Amino acid sequence: MAKNQLWHDDYWLLLMQLYLHKPVGVKPMYSRQMVELSIELHIAPQQLFARMCEIANLETPRIERIWQEYSRNPKRLTRAVQLLRNMMGFNSGGGFYEGVEVEETFERDFRPIAEDARLTPVMLILILDQYFRLTPITMVEETPEVQQLARLLRIPVSLVTDVMYVYQHCDPYLNRRDVIISPLLSPCQQIWKRYGNIDTRQLASYANQLKDYFK
Repeated sequence: MAKNQLWHDDYWLLLMQLYLHKPVGVKPMYSRQMVELSIELHIAPQQLFARMCEIANLETPRIERIWQEYSRNPKRLTRAVQLLRNMMGFNSGGGFYEGVEVEETFERDFRPIAEDARLTPVMLILILDQYFRLTPITMVEETPEVQQLARLLRIPVSLVTDVMYVYQHCDPYLNRRDVIISPLLSPCQQIWKRYGNIDTRQLASYANQLKDYFK
């Protein structure tokens, strides 16, 4: 299926409204509002972030015109955004998406996994990042870093340690031979396959950005 990453000029209104939310300016790429708008438009956060930077720099005459019309008139912008969102078929199979097949990609990372609705792939990525910062003996509920991560993700500390225990069975360096029976094994293996073998600095940078979603 074709990926729907086409930009529609009306989307500038939605992005500008988010840009003007206090504090005014470019929002973190993975802030919750940015991600929610990305999911709504089926456009990856990286692309919306790049577009928002264009707004900040007033890079095109079109952006300048929209800025002049709406930046000092938030009520007018709100009305325009409401009208846009009320259009028949918006964010569905009709309207803007008519004739375009939508294949979800990044959206799945922010949705609960089937094995445990308390977790999402993004949360598993953050736990994996923390996993690489600890040793097996410190992957316990009493470890401050584990507690801090649990608070950030708003899940029980025991769930964080459960995931780390599963990751130990994904880790080829530990070479654990004991059998594990856990519904989390498959989703953890998937995240390990995607991120377990990349440079830990690259993973840490990505995880640091993802933390904005939970703040």
